[in-house]
Amino acid sequence: MKHPVDVHVGKRVRHRRWMVGMTQQQLADMVGIKFQQIQKYETGMNRISASRLWDISDALGVSISFFFEGLDARAPEVDEIAGDIMADKEALMLVRSYYAIPEPQRRRLFDLAKVLSDAA
Repeated sequence: MKHPVDVHVGKRVRHRRWMVGMTQQQLADMVGIKFQQIQKYETGMNRISASRLWDISDALGVSISFFFEGLDARAPEVDEIAGDIMADKEALMLVRSYYAIPEPQRRRLFDLAKVLSDAA
């Protein structure tokens, strides 16, 4: 049975990998494992050891704490809405594209999106 923390950490690995535009194969090569193992980590099927998480965090350019953000320390559950959105590849591509826009235009786009969503 999958532990909720392992699932959350795996989703955060996938999220960060997508955000930096890295394939499972590229990440696997950087940490010295097979891409199938990355697949198992990302689904929470296999638990990531501390040393492997260290290597993954280094390869993805984040601190280890990044993988635990969003967990409730009292009851380790993933925020389902945010988890579902961040599991959507299209949403992640949108976020990546959004942050590639220069700040002044990005602010205007954000304001427009807010107005459109309020009107819907």
